[in-house]
Amino acid sequence: MRPRLFTIAGGLAALALYAGILMAGAAVIRNRDSAATPEFVLETPEAAAVDEPAPEEPSAGTEAAPPAPEPDTSSGKGSRVAVRPVEPGLFAQPEDGVAKPLQRIEPRPPLSSAREKEKPASAVFPRPVALAAGLVRSGDTTLQLEDIEPEKAERVCEANGKSWPCGMVARTAFRNFLRGRALVCDGAGGSSETVNARCSVGGQDVAEWLVGNGWATPLPGTALEAKAEAARDAGLGFFGDDPRDLARAPVALDDPAASFIPEDVPPDL
Repeated sequence: MRPRLFTIAGGLAALALYAGILMAGAAVIRNRDSAATPEFVLETPEAAAVDEPAPEEPSAGTEAAPPAPEPDTSSGKGSRVAVRPVEPGLFAQPEDGVAKPLQRIEPRPPLSSAREKEKPASAVFPRPVALAAGLVRSGDTTLQLEDIEPEKAERVCEANGKSWPCGMVARTAFRNFLRGRALVCDGAGGSSETVNARCSVGGQDVAEWLVGNGWATPLPGTALEAKAEAARDAGLGFFGDDPRDLARAPVALDDPAASFIPEDVPPDL
């Protein structure tokens, strides 16, 4: 029992000694830091003790700057708006002869070449049906040929004291010319309305064919007027007789000239 008490007492004494050593070391370190860095007290002078700098006196060679104008305190904005002095000496008239008359010069050449106009897209209309001379319908689109006046199928012409339905004959001739071939038109496109277009069949201009055969009247000022005059002089189409008149002079069978066939003519197969 007694040895155990001595052991416990010895352990407590060792702990107390260790704690005392630690506390002593901490005190020594604290005193050393306080001695190395003394406390510094910042002293600020009083506001009244600060002397304002004296104004600089102008030297003898320089002129004193004019005093700044006092702001107008009659209105509430006088302290915010700066006053700008305006004197007649600040503005001067332009010198004589400075302003010269303008001279027109040639414009500079363009920096880039002019872009060529794009040709209108061509549209193909299959199985066209001639409604009248110059008026065609294909599907849901009705085409009126450019540069010619629209003709009516009910037109009646007079020739040799007789009237004949030249409008219907012109439509029939136009249908025979088309013969179900496709129309190639420039700038028409697909549309359900009546559009003006320049069309061709097999590379031949349709309006030019109609005017050249006397089945259409060109618009004034167009290039087809010369062809219309040629058709009028030749008595073609509207300017001639009824082409349905099949009366022919009888051919004499005993005429040797009727049965003569030249040798250089190829046989009609």
